[in-house]
Amino acid sequence: MANKKRILSGMQPSGPLHLGNYFGALKNWISLQDEYECFFFIADWHALTTLYEDPRKIKQFSYDVAVDWLSMGLDPEKCTLFVQSRIPEHAELHLILSMIVPVPWLERNPTYKEKQTEITNVDMSSYGFLGYPILQTADIILYKADFVPVGIDQAPHLELSREIVRRFNNLYNKRVFVEPDAKISEVPKLNGLDGRKMSKSYNNAIYLSDSEEEVRKKVQIMVTDPQRKRRNDPGEPDVCNLFPFHKIYSPAEMQAEVASTCRTAAIGCTDCKAKLVRNMTDGMRPALEKRKEIVSNPKRVMEILDEGSKKAHKVARETLREAKEAMQMADGFPS
Repeated sequence: MANKKRILSGMQPSGPLHLGNYFGALKNWISLQDEYECFFFIADWHALTTLYEDPRKIKQFSYDVAVDWLSMGLDPEKCTLFVQSRIPEHAELHLILSMIVPVPWLERNPTYKEKQTEITNVDMSSYGFLGYPILQTADIILYKADFVPVGIDQAPHLELSREIVRRFNNLYNKRVFVEPDAKISEVPKLNGLDGRKMSKSYNNAIYLSDSEEEVRKKVQIMVTDPQRKRRNDPGEPDVCNLFPFHKIYSPAEMQAEVASTCRTAAIGCTDCKAKLVRNMTDGMRPALEKRKEIVSNPKRVMEILDEGSKKAHKVARETLREAKEAMQMADGFPS
């Protein structure tokens, strides 16, 4: 591990993971675990920004996320899986950094205003939500991560973490923290059943834990080409909600066939969906089989998180000690 660069990323346990989460992040994580020293965490403190009214859900959601991770292929022998709240150094470094970060840096974060508009069922005007990029920065720099895997649209968000690192290192005249770089990955655009972004809050998601029957039912109600109102109307696959899923799950020959027969109206949306269901269920079946094995032994899931949290805690504790030494705030009194 000594010669490997370090990766860090996390996911909020706000509900079961869906295909958008998998193709947007998790699939990339799985591919990185052989090449990098990877730390992946369940961001349960971050989940409080939207679940603060009923935090009891977070514990179950955290377990569900761990099961999703293991089912899809994250290997605890290759990467460190841990729970954010088990590492108190995240909260302590967050507090320290919050004292040096100017409020305008946080207010210019585009996500701050976007989420307040997007999420209407929860009051998002809390300090915790405004300051979540500081906690996010603490999450990353405690482990001196070289890279954070993100989609290209998320890369600008990482720049705030880099600014905070530079401010800390300059203030205390010591290079304690590493400026994390973005590890850009290609993310396929997958919308939900209704054509909007796939999201738990929109109730339009296909979940990694869905049974084959649930997948079939959901595909059947997916919106397709909005211009194709009748069976004999020609369609356009590039604007159809189904075709990105065909690009993932169907062989190249079938993709070409579906595109051609859609454009000539030789195939209807019902037939197209039937082909997609067969390929999707075939593609998702191995993970569902592995899930059955994992959920049959919940004790082992908790052991994996316990072991990973202990390993992460050692790293975080040492980094925070270095930070406090640089600030001349290390434990103890002057001699």
